[in-house]
Amino acid sequence: MKSTREAFGETLLELGKENDKIIGLSADLQDSTKAIYFQKEFPDRFFNVGISEQDLIGISAGISSEGFIPFASSFAAFIATRPYDQIRMLLCYNKLNVKLVATHSGLTVGEDGGSAQCLEDIALMRVLPNMKVFQPCDANETKALLRTITKDIGPCYIRLSRADYPIIFDENKVFTIGQGDILSEGNDVSIIATGFMVSKALEVKDTLEKEGFSIRVVNMSSIKPIDKNLIFDCSKKTKGIITIEEHQSFGGLGAAVLEVLSLNPVPVKVIGVNDAFGQSGKAEELLSHYGLDTSSLTYAIRKFINKVKYGSEG
Repeated sequence: MKSTREAFGETLLELGKENDKIIGLSADLQDSTKAIYFQKEFPDRFFNVGISEQDLIGISAGISSEGFIPFASSFAAFIATRPYDQIRMLLCYNKLNVKLVATHSGLTVGEDGGSAQCLEDIALMRVLPNMKVFQPCDANETKALLRTITKDIGPCYIRLSRADYPIIFDENKVFTIGQGDILSEGNDVSIIATGFMVSKALEVKDTLEKEGFSIRVVNMSSIKPIDKNLIFDCSKKTKGIITIEEHQSFGGLGAAVLEVLSLNPVPVKVIGVNDAFGQSGKAEELLSHYGLDTSSLTYAIRKFINKVKYGSEG
């Protein structure tokens, strides 16, 4: 178990030692985002702009225009919403090479409450031209992702967690932009998940396979660009698709999958937060309340499989 924000802090430090063009920035949250590891090692290449996210983006844009690679980090609730105009006009319109690292995303922020639990950021970032959007499923994939995007030119948004995630990939994981991963094969339904929900999907698979169901599980950490070929493959090889995300059920992973399948429709069920803000509580309590815990997911997915396989939800 390890948080993806911890993996970010460790990897940013490693990348900083390898490449003196990498610059770290924070809006006074470097302790929490773990960018502090970089700050301590390279204080002359780190800028804390204070609680001013618009300035965070503006300064990052200027640094990028001089040929450096800025990694700007803050909580998802702050970096995705407060400076949206600056992200749109400075970064995306000009295709600047700025990496936005959003930690503390989703419900698993926990006790900080609904104002800090960003459940809209994938939708906000996915709609922007030239912006790439990623959400790794574990610490090792986070490290691989960061190494890949350092070599890729252009703005991107990386959605990370406060909570610890189970480790799914080994340390040799290679991340390819626009490519998903098949974690298990099956022919009843495909579960396409992202971030923390990938580990939940694997737990659901283990439970339902004991009941005789055959489940394909896909990790879709590259949300934009998304792996269209893999989604089409799921539509051909299984009887339906279920998407799971710790995000609003509008505009996120589920919407991206439905857009791909619009000309080749198959039964799809989108599971996410249903048009609601989060609230204060322990992470697992919140997941249960919003139907994203293992038990609730198992129940919902079992009903869907029975419907597409037998025409009944029983």
